[in-house]
Amino acid sequence: MMIKKIAFICTGNSARSQMAEGFGRYYAKKLNKNIKVFSAGANPAGYVNPYAVKVMKEKGIDISKNFSKSLNEIPLNEIDYIITLCGDAKENCPVIHKAETFHWGLPDPAKIEGSEEAKLKVFREIRDEIENKILNFFKLI
Repeated sequence: MMIKKIAFICTGNSARSQMAEGFGRYYAKKLNKNIKVFSAGANPAGYVNPYAVKVMKEKGIDISKNFSKSLNEIPLNEIDYIITLCGDAKENCPVIHKAETFHWGLPDPAKIEGSEEAKLKVFREIRDEIENKILNFFKLI
């Protein structure tokens, strides 16, 4: 069986795409899918957002060892599916002719201002939306 390669692309590769990578790897293993998951940013932040780490840990997925990566740090020419998670990544993502491209426009939870609880609420909403989208996507491939 051929391994499918998925890349989740965002601007900073610090929150949305990191959560997507975490869920992608978790569900690929859990559902016994032959899928390899990557994430990268058009302009990497250099860190993984601590709120993303915290809300993923609530789901039993540890992304604390992840790091933000640039597009040239993943095997772009081998990717089968590119999923952009923000408008900036959609605009700046390189065209890979063999890759099928999808866009999941999700708000950036890192831009939320307010209390820690307000930030966590938004991170949890985005996390849950990403999880649902990945589960649905994995049914298609």
